[in-house]
Formats: sequence, structure tokens, C-alpha cells
Amino acid sequence: MRIVLFSSKAYDRSSFLAAGLPGAWQLSFQEAHLRLDSAALAAGCAVVCAFINDDLSAPVLQRLAAGGSRLIALRSAGYNHVDLQAAQRLGLCVVRVPAYSPHAVAEHALALLLTLNRRTHRAFNRTREGDFSLHGLTGFDIHGKTVGIIGAGQIGLTFAQLMAGFGCQLLLNDPLPIGALAALGARQVELDELLGHSDIISLHCPLTPATQHLIDARRLQQMKRGVMLINTGRGALIDTPALIGALKSGQLGYLGLDVYEEEAELFFEDCSDQPLQDDVLARLLSFPNVLITAHQAFLTHEALAAIAATTRDNIAAWLAGTPSNQLVPGA
Repeated sequence: MRIVLFSSKAYDRSSFLAAGLPGAWQLSFQEAHLRLDSAALAAGCAVVCAFINDDLSAPVLQRLAAGGSRLIALRSAGYNHVDLQAAQRLGLCVVRVPAYSPHAVAEHALALLLTLNRRTHRAFNRTREGDFSLHGLTGFDIHGKTVGIIGAGQIGLTFAQLMAGFGCQLLLNDPLPIGALAALGARQVELDELLGHSDIISLHCPLTPATQHLIDARRLQQMKRGVMLINTGRGALIDTPALIGALKSGQLGYLGLDVYEEEAELFFEDCSDQPLQDDVLARLLSFPNVLITAHQAFLTHEALAAIAATTRDNIAAWLAGTPSNQLVPGA
């Protein structure tokens, strides 16, 4: 059986080859993103293994189905880039990795928070140039601050545990009842209360029609002046252009992003020898209180191993006629 992995990097090859795959499975690792013009690379492959910035719209799925593909095995938890209705019409089964390492993403959110607060990235560059002054590096005690966490799935709750260890007051927002509140010393609140009372806000909710641009200009104005905003979820949770005005006015004091709404053609690629064509991203990068990483929160040895193992098990279950972690429209 032939399997093609789109958007694959050296770390994908290493983790999948170490996952103990059956010898009859023939893997093809493609660095190209899955697009309409690259879908031909999947011809004759029963399984297409796609990542978060691959195009799985109806035209692409139609071309994959015509080429003999029958299973779309996502290497991600998020699936907002998949047209599930079209997949169902075409007889394509879609499976995902619902959880790999919530610690990886939660710890990266914490890394963004700590780096922004204590300006360690600026201090690192400064000392390398012989500048050992401390001006502009003053941070704040995280202990006792109110942290608002939007989305209380595995990653959100793991992040909450980390922040509880710092002695923070925790406000959680989620459409479903949260069962771990007592152990965390947290409160579940409505979004308006969370926005108005939090010193630090971290986004851990999925991207759905209801959460697209959840943070916009109006919601930014609801926040405390000088608030820190962290997003390791999905880029489109934030109306990115609205951040510019909030940063310029000082309403937004710190911004840490590991995801970006228009990241598909930039993140995971080396674009250092080309002018940056994205004016919004270029403007964000010019602010000293903004820290952007290129969707690396998932990138730990443990998470990569879990992604490969779950994908292996998903494919095996599909071959056995008992698909696991399957996505269906409206579920």
C-alpha cells in the first residue's frame, strides 16, 4: 500500500520511519504542500497524509479521489482546512490525531509568556554585542496575576496547571462545563468577564465558524490596558490587522503568536532570502513587544512520536474496516 506525506520535513521522516510501520506500507515523503497543482503526486496512493497548511478543499479532494486515494490521514488535531462534506460525497474517509502532547503546546505558550515578560530574547541579542545594560528589560511578577484561558480542552487545562503552579488566579472560558476547576482553584466565566479581568490571555480553542476572529478590535478594547495576549491555537482566532492599532495605542502590551492567519505560504519555509510580502506580518515584527514563532509549539520529540504512532494506528484501523478518530460532517 502506498502512502504519501505532504508538507513533510526531515523530522517527519525520522518520526515515521521510527514508528514501526508494516513493511508492506510504502511511504513517499513530499516537501510540497498539498494543493490542486500538486495533488498529482498522490496518484496511486491509497492514503494521503496531510498537515495543517495543506489544501483539502473540495476541488483538491475530488482530484485525490480520482487518483485512487481513499483515506485522508491528518497529522494534526485541527481540521478546519478540510471540506468534510465534500470528502463524504467522494467516499473519502478522514481521520485525525486528536491529541499528541498537550504539554508541548502548553509549554510553548508558557515560553512565549516568559520570554515576552522578561525580554530574554532582547537580552540575549544585547549581551552578544557586549551591551550588559538593563534598560528596557523590566518585567513583572507572574505570581498573583489573573490568567484568562479561552478553551479548556487538554491543552488549555495543561496550560492552566502550569499557571496554577506560578500562583496565578485562573479564569477559564469554554462552551462546555469544565470538571477540573476545583483542583486548579479556577473559575469558569463568560468571555466578557475573562477579557475584562485578565492580565494575561491565552487562546487554546479550536477554529470554528463561531470562533473565527473571536478576538477582534471590539474584544481587544474590552481587555485590560497593557494586557498580554498569547495564541498557540489557530491564526484565524484573531483578526490580525486589529492587533496593529491595539499595539500602537498601548492597549495591547505584549503579543506572542505561534500561529498566523496568513501563515500557509510562509511558516515551515525558509524565506530569509526574499522580501517579506505580507505587510501585516512585517508590521507586527517591527514592534519590540511582539514575539512570533513559526508554528513550532507541537515540535517536541514526544509529540512527533505520538503523531506518527497515532497516524500509523489510524491507517491500520481503516484497513481493518474499523476507522478510529474519524471525522464526519456535523459531528
